[in-house]
Amino acid sequence: MKPYLVLILSALIPSLALLCPGNGRAGNYSNFTVAIYIPVGAVQRFENLENLTNDWDRIHRQLKVDKVYIEVQRNRTLATDEELESVKKFFVARGINVAGGMALSDGSSGQFRSFCYTDPADRQFIKQAVELAARHFDEVIQDDFFFVTTKNDSDIAAKGTNSWTQFRLGLMDEAAENLIIKPARAVNPKVKLIIKFPNWYEHFQGLGYDLDQEPKLFDGIYTGTETRDPALTDQHLQPYESFLIIRYFDNIKPGGNGGGWVDTYSIRYLDRYAEQLWDTMFAKARQMMLFEWSAMGRPIHPGEREAWQDLHTSFDLNQLWQAYTNNAPVELPDPTVARAAGYALEQVDPFLGQLGSPIGIASYKPYQSVGEDFLHNYFGMIGIPIDLHPQFPTNANLVLLTESAKSDPAIVAEIKGQLTAGKSVVITSGLLHALQHRGIEDIVEARYTDHKVLAHEYFSGFGSGSGSALDGGKNEDILFPEIFFLTNDAWPVVRLLANDNGFPLLLMDRYSKGVLYVWTIPENFSDLYRLPPGVTGAIKNYVMRGFPVRLDGPARVALFVYDNNTFIVESYLPIETDVKVSLTGNFTRLKNLVTGEVINRQAPTQGRGRWREAEESRVSFNVHLLPHSYSVFVAEK
Repeated sequence: MKPYLVLILSALIPSLALLCPGNGRAGNYSNFTVAIYIPVGAVQRFENLENLTNDWDRIHRQLKVDKVYIEVQRNRTLATDEELESVKKFFVARGINVAGGMALSDGSSGQFRSFCYTDPADRQFIKQAVELAARHFDEVIQDDFFFVTTKNDSDIAAKGTNSWTQFRLGLMDEAAENLIIKPARAVNPKVKLIIKFPNWYEHFQGLGYDLDQEPKLFDGIYTGTETRDPALTDQHLQPYESFLIIRYFDNIKPGGNGGGWVDTYSIRYLDRYAEQLWDTMFAKARQMMLFEWSAMGRPIHPGEREAWQDLHTSFDLNQLWQAYTNNAPVELPDPTVARAAGYALEQVDPFLGQLGSPIGIASYKPYQSVGEDFLHNYFGMIGIPIDLHPQFPTNANLVLLTESAKSDPAIVAEIKGQLTAGKSVVITSGLLHALQHRGIEDIVEARYTDHKVLAHEYFSGFGSGSGSALDGGKNEDILFPEIFFLTNDAWPVVRLLANDNGFPLLLMDRYSKGVLYVWTIPENFSDLYRLPPGVTGAIKNYVMRGFPVRLDGPARVALFVYDNNTFIVESYLPIETDVKVSLTGNFTRLKNLVTGEVINRQAPTQGRGRWREAEESRVSFNVHLLPHSYSVFVAEK
């Protein structure tokens, strides 16, 4: 055997016990279930049952599986009744739960195409596929191709004077009811119908995904939590989205969000795959769907992880290797992606039950809204946990609003209601821009201008005077929009400095019994990561005031907080880093729920001097994080 293959084998299979972690029966985990999606191509290959037997023998020895979803159709390819029954029988005999799946894709040449929902022939084919699924399964999930991209002549004629978004929303609501739900229930009245939404939630409405109506039409929803590589992929989704999108969909259909869905595509190092699984589970997803069957049987490639490969990171290949060399039998099958998934999920299952319900800074993204794409996830990546809602969260003491809130015609009135109740609202510069001439002037006469500022220094303040430099010296240039305000009416509590000229980064104005803040967002959202930690800390003085747990340190470190004094700190950085965690309440120590390590608090801090209004009393703890690793804590008194 070649040396590098020995290394990979030993790294990924710590012992025979971990290689064979379960007997395949349902209920293998304490806090979630694990499912694998089987596309129709694999189903057809299983016409030869030896193929299925060999695949299953390899996969289930490395991964505890509770359920499989057996696909009936993809790219206009239909499985036969005999193929579906044969595969279904195989898994049922082994105690594995089964469900059906469909993918209404029309082939791919690198650009996804949908069925044409105004074409009678396509509509008839979809009904045929749905009826096939309902004949064999009491649960059927729609993979994330239930959207429309066609602009055929029949679509153009049906669209009329509507916008494409308006037309497509109505078209897909009608298709859901008449092509999916009614035909399925006519064949199988007890069938449960699930729609899996993809990860690009900011753009759903433009292709007919209706987050308002479809969760009401379908029995359940499912969440795409695949974030892949944040720099190289088309959508540049930030890792925090694997957590946030679960929480958003949980708020859209409470109790009806079935789980998260991760694939193996577009990652540069193995840890990124594990992070997607972990973050889905940190959001308390009920099920983890692994896409797809064939991927589970592929060899694992550690990828570009040389910078931290010798450290005991959360996905610790060296530790696995040591366990393997101590305990391995003479011969083992080659490890596959199934083992990577199994190891990552088995690692988090023991402590998830000790975590309460996730909490965060309340934010509002209305149905069918657009604006400042995926900005909430960038906030998560600078350590601000977000709790995203489809309705205005009137019960929150502080609400953070991005430009997407402009889609609510009553948003200015809702902001006023929050402020007159003595609460706080933070709006981004993008929302300020969108609400000009829509009544925001009744609250603050600040204005988003056409000017841009290339800033490189930052100051904090509260009232008149020079303020205090934040992380002194000149930093990297970052481009911001310029916000105009009236002196002494509003106050810049965090300021930008560009060639000796100052501009507001966080602007404060009092209205009725509440406080409004305007947060100036960089033109490139990724530049939030380039702000010095002292600057993001100054912003958190206001945005996270009173929040039970706060994180200060470099960007690309996320904070996941729960309502029972537990929290997780996770670093996506390729280097070791130190962060400060501070808590409200008289806590004296943090206990690591994984290692048992105890961290004692530092001396309590309290605001002092001129800018004390921006600070609050907290107890602080120093936490050291390894690259691409997380730590789980409970605060104790």
